[in-house]
Amino acid sequence: MSHLIVSNLTKTVGEKTLFENIDFTIYAGERAGLIGVNGTGKSTFLSILAGQIEADQLTIDHPNQYRISFLEQDPQFSEDLTVLQAVFSGDSPVLQINRQYEDALEKLTIDSASEANQNLYMDIQQRMDEFNAWDVNAMAKTALSRLGIDMFDRKVNELSGGQLKRVALAKVLIEPADLILLDEPTNHLDVQSSKFLQESLAKLSSAIIFVTHDRYFLDGVSTHIYEIADQTMYTHRGNYGDYLEAKAIREEMAASSQLKLQNRFRSELKWIRRGAKARTTKQKARIQRFEVLDEQVDRNNDTTSLDMKLATTRLGKKVLEGIDLSKAYNNKQIIKNFSFLLQPGDRIGIVGPNGAGKSTLINILAEKIQPDEGELLIGQTVKVAHFEQTIPPMNPTTRMIEYVRESSNDIEGSDGVRHSAAQMLERFLFPLKVHGTPIGKLSGGERKRLHLLKLLMEQPNVLLLDEPTNDLDIQTLSVLEDFIEQFPGVVITISHDRFFLDRIAKKLWALDGKGNTREVQEIYSDFLEQVVVPIEEEIIIEKVEPVQVKEQKKKPSYKEQKEWETIDADIAKIEAEIMAAEKEVESAGADFEKLQLATTQLDQLNNQYNLLIERWSYLQDILGS
Repeated sequence: MSHLIVSNLTKTVGEKTLFENIDFTIYAGERAGLIGVNGTGKSTFLSILAGQIEADQLTIDHPNQYRISFLEQDPQFSEDLTVLQAVFSGDSPVLQINRQYEDALEKLTIDSASEANQNLYMDIQQRMDEFNAWDVNAMAKTALSRLGIDMFDRKVNELSGGQLKRVALAKVLIEPADLILLDEPTNHLDVQSSKFLQESLAKLSSAIIFVTHDRYFLDGVSTHIYEIADQTMYTHRGNYGDYLEAKAIREEMAASSQLKLQNRFRSELKWIRRGAKARTTKQKARIQRFEVLDEQVDRNNDTTSLDMKLATTRLGKKVLEGIDLSKAYNNKQIIKNFSFLLQPGDRIGIVGPNGAGKSTLINILAEKIQPDEGELLIGQTVKVAHFEQTIPPMNPTTRMIEYVRESSNDIEGSDGVRHSAAQMLERFLFPLKVHGTPIGKLSGGERKRLHLLKLLMEQPNVLLLDEPTNDLDIQTLSVLEDFIEQFPGVVITISHDRFFLDRIAKKLWALDGKGNTREVQEIYSDFLEQVVVPIEEEIIIEKVEPVQVKEQKKKPSYKEQKEWETIDADIAKIEAEIMAAEKEVESAGADFEKLQLATTQLDQLNNQYNLLIERWSYLQDILGS
């Protein structure tokens, strides 16, 4: 089995040590989700493994011919390549022969009468047969189509950044590799493309390390979680839900000062479990234990709200009203006769396929684009903060604390207490010691987080958020979600992040790409099920009444009689073992490996207990008095 062994991985950038002496091994078929706060070095970690950045110290061991494929956050291709040529631009033999085939086909298309072009094409066809390369050619075109790219001969310099990312993703999916590294692969993907990617990765035998902010995707793909924190990396077995479970148990045992963090992990676990329907067959006792945790989350919400709830500029009864709004580009109708009336407290998610006009609609609400027809009415007390996909330029020499203070030195909580800019930076996961850091030294995700805080410091009462989850780490998203849940104003957001929309949006504006917009009163995952799953014709089955047969009591066998004599003792023994295993779980503390083993043993014992109880019931029916 191919594997990669990494030892003593250390990297320092300037005066900041990102990680030190990291050791891990990843085997074929393992899919590790890499998590950590922005700025901890996730992208740097992937770039080091891909050989694009040098580590300060690194020992690496793998078999000969070990191939690594890397999807960067912002992939680059030679501008003169077509989409298909870019997908086949790798150096593996099967991609090279496909690239030669596409080149030969293009020459033949231009001059089909040329004998040289005909001979070249026939020669390449034969080589395609020899390399069994036709499947890869078909896979490439299928992947591009499923990712929303259908013009294969288009030059890559004509594509948007999001389209380039999808072309690069298709290249990674078809390129033979022992280890695949993916940096934010779900950025710019709609739900259907994300689902295709998740299914494709599950079929690969390669090892995979990936960074994503999409928690449903993270939960569905990962077999391990790699967590970068405290200048090291913690390895957890299982997917993101398992990681949250273990974290919730550990935090349950922690000191009361960690209560806020406990609540966040439990809240995320609740939503992960709600969205991951395939995992609902878990053993009953375990589910019941975490239902209790969910109830405790609800009881402790006041603690979170005291920590996050802030006052806003007063919002009157009239917020925003749209009357027959319409907008078209190049004779394509983007929005057609859309009317709405926003109420204080509304939480709206704008959803639809790529290119449907979601950003156009939110820019109309922000008055950055004028509608072709219709009218937008804005209340006198409305104060809008518009968080755009691309943040405005930031002076790299400005210090973080100075940047935030450009909006306000402090901000008022709902209880009237003032919170300083420094305190708010800490709440948005910037520790006090880094507040004097120049913006130029921040990662892209840190800059986005900082800009978001600057907008919130203005105390708006209407938030317009265009893809706020892109490039933000999971912990920052949790902070943002907590903030929005307690925000007394109106929130309108565009996001492809199902988890984020499920937790935030109470209703949806669904755009169909043909100009139509409809309002839907349900959460996003439920909406997707109705849209994606085809409605099957109802089959009517005539009900047949069963024939009533007089039940005859079964005569027990000798083996069953002997089993009945010992089953009570067997049950008592298992109950004692369960109690001991529960104590092992409680004593595991922060030792994740010990906790994992103890929890697995407890699950097995509970399964045995359930089987014994079922067996006891059966024997009771035929032997009990």
